[in-house]
Amino acid sequence: QVQLVESGGGLVQPGGSLRLSCAASRSIFSISHMGWYRQAPGKQRELVATITSVGRTNYGDSVKGRFAISRDNAGHTVYLQMNGLKPEDTALYYCNAAVNSMDYWGQGTQVTVSS
Repeated sequence: QVQLVESGGGLVQPGGSLRLSCAASRSIFSISHMGWYRQAPGKQRELVATITSVGRTNYGDSVKGRFAISRDNAGHTVYLQMNGLKPEDTALYYCNAAVNSMDYWGQGTQVTVSS
């Protein structure tokens, strides 16, 4: 079992950057898959990025080349660096951890991209 707490969201202008953090309640060294998902109002939750314990990454098509996921295996944190933000990136961003075939989610952090 693991608890996840996201932080780093906020209001940013188009073209700006944000770095999201996901702090886990225990070491993430043994968690094979962690990731970020997002949900905009009226839309389904969608994949942003995932990362395995050995650093293999996967990105949603809409964020490829702009976002980068990383993890601190020695610690408790997964990061999402977001560059070149667009208004359509506005959403509630959730951290996810897959542990023993179960999915754990944080409460989310709001990202709003607007001028």
